Amino acid sequence: MMTCKEIVKNLDMYIVGQAKAKRAVAIALRNRYRRSKLPKELSDEITPKNIILKGPTGVGKTEIARRLAKLVNAPFVKVEATKYTEVGYVGRDVESMIRDLVEASVRIVRQEYTEKIKDKASVVVDKKITDILYPLKKANKPEEVDTEKFRQNFYKEYEKGLYNNDVIDIDVKEQPKQINLLDGGGGEINIGQIMGGMFKGPRKIKKMTVERAKEILLEEECEKMIDPDMLNKEAIFRAEQEGIIFIDEIDKIAAKKNNGQDVSREGVQRDILPIVEGSVVNTKYGVVHTDYILFIAAGAFHIASVSDLIPELQGRFPIQVELDSLDKNDFKKILTIPQNAITTQYEQLLKVDNIDLEFTEDAIDAIAELAADENETNENIGARRLQTIMEMLLEDISFNASEENPVVKVKIDRQFVVSTMKDLIHTHDFKKYVL
Repeated sequence: MMTCKEIVKNLDMYIVGQAKAKRAVAIALRNRYRRSKLPKELSDEITPKNIILKGPTGVGKTEIARRLAKLVNAPFVKVEATKYTEVGYVGRDVESMIRDLVEASVRIVRQEYTEKIKDKASVVVDKKITDILYPLKKANKPEEVDTEKFRQNFYKEYEKGLYNNDVIDIDVKEQPKQINLLDGGGGEINIGQIMGGMFKGPRKIKKMTVERAKEILLEEECEKMIDPDMLNKEAIFRAEQEGIIFIDEIDKIAAKKNNGQDVSREGVQRDILPIVEGSVVNTKYGVVHTDYILFIAAGAFHIASVSDLIPELQGRFPIQVELDSLDKNDFKKILTIPQNAITTQYEQLLKVDNIDLEFTEDAIDAIAELAADENETNENIGARRLQTIMEMLLEDISFNASEENPVVKVKIDRQFVVSTMKDLIHTHDFKKYVL
């Protein structure tokens, strides 16, 4: 388990600035490790200190939570508070966020189990495919005797993938149709899964390439080898002990008292409260206790404030962190410093079509300046503004590029930015004179 400083260092690779928020989530993650080292009677009493991130859109609130979960491969879901309705109304109930978290946990555990048994399952899959493929290859060459040499050459060619594009008939299980209904308590009932569990399900002969057949048969073999009870038990444990739920737009349900939608919004808050405090939620994989799940809420809080949330919910989010708005210097760092920065992404994308893209220092400066001005004069959408400007800047290059063309070196400098974005820059110059 990483220390707090190591967690922040890893977050710095992808997110610029926001040191206070990174420190808060790093401590919360490290406290989980500390808690796991304590005696059970004491660790049961220690619950996560949930966090509220306050700041405008595009400053990194979601990315901080998502990267935090990726660092330790923890089950993670992002939900929006505005999507939920109070109990008794049509719509998603707040317990569905826990069911989503368990689904994410099941995917992680299944992938880990699959990696462990993949080699063993691959042997069975190769045996099935070669039993189908070998007679076909032998029939295509009747002049050749079925010798040991012929058989050895066949297996060598198969292992090299020379037959991957050959079409064969394989017997596969048909997936039951997924039909989701809502039960009385707002839970989801998957009819397809229930019917698939009651019956083995029909099988069907399908034509497909050897490469595709390997994928499908490998899934089937891995499914046979994985104990579903063990998988579900491990997934629930991971969701309970390591799960992270990011509740976005929580400020939208923190309405002021003079707002006409006050009642329903406060009802959603009261429904969220027991989930965050610690309750029991029934899922199709088993019962989940929410006491030790880490909740990170976020919102711009332009109109409402944290104090507009009901007091009980405020008490369950003891840590409140204000994120900084992004300025020109932040945009310059975002364009160049993070791993797989925006400029790097575009360079690699266009390299596919033989465009050798190069951004000069003054071009980065011009793009950052333009993004800062645009956020100041129009709606402040944070780092997302850079994506808008980059798309406009490289639109013609992207449209005309083709991998059939020879390699072309394109230098993006300040002059290129100014000439391409002249309409936008002219708008900003004009606005300086408007009183």
